Amino acid sequence: MTTSKMKEKWSIGLSILLVFVVSFLATFFVRLWPELTRPKYVDPGLRIPAPFELASLPTAARFDFPLGSENGAMAYDAQRFTENHHLGDDLNGIGGEDSDLADPIYAVADGRVLLVGDGGPGWGNVIIVLHAYVENGGERKYVQSYYGHVETMLVHVGDEVRRGQQIATVGTAGGRYFAHLHFEMREFVTPFIGPGYRKDTRGWLNPTAFIEAHRGAPEDDVGRANSGGRDG
Repeated sequence: MTTSKMKEKWSIGLSILLVFVVSFLATFFVRLWPELTRPKYVDPGLRIPAPFELASLPTAARFDFPLGSENGAMAYDAQRFTENHHLGDDLNGIGGEDSDLADPIYAVADGRVLLVGDGGPGWGNVIIVLHAYVENGGERKYVQSYYGHVETMLVHVGDEVRRGQQIATVGTAGGRYFAHLHFEMREFVTPFIGPGYRKDTRGWLNPTAFIEAHRGAPEDDVGRANSGGRDG
């Protein structure tokens, strides 16, 4: 074999190798690029809670109603869960209309704030709190409490809140409705705004029924006397 032919074969071989390397690197970077350009900071309200974050949640000993008294007095439910495919309860002060505007809204149980902010058209400000509780002889479960149409927000994402702690005030969703609290209880750990109305209610709980089943307190327990300390 002559020297020129050997050089020609080497040249072809190197060309093939170069094409392979370039193709491999291009494929590698195309697939890796989303990870390389992923934001280093992700709003905690948009993250799926990690297992250790769920494990570190305080365990709620009991649940109370978010408006009026702890046992639900001084408030009424203007639109109940599943009424007109409603996914929550519309809680109002007993005076009706805007009589409860700026009234305090309380965390229903110990938990951690997942989302705080503008929920978009029709929602106004929204707060979502994640709670852990024990049921069925020791099974640890998770539930969200969802507070919609609020006016003033008094907590931030990542805050740990106590049962009976004021977290917001009643609002009107920017004047869209008479003042009231749209309140939901959900079997989710990932925060999202949601539709408010939906025929399929899987994942949503009857808020009044859930709290009544998990109050763990007598009917005359009013005044939110435990708001200064954690359950347990």
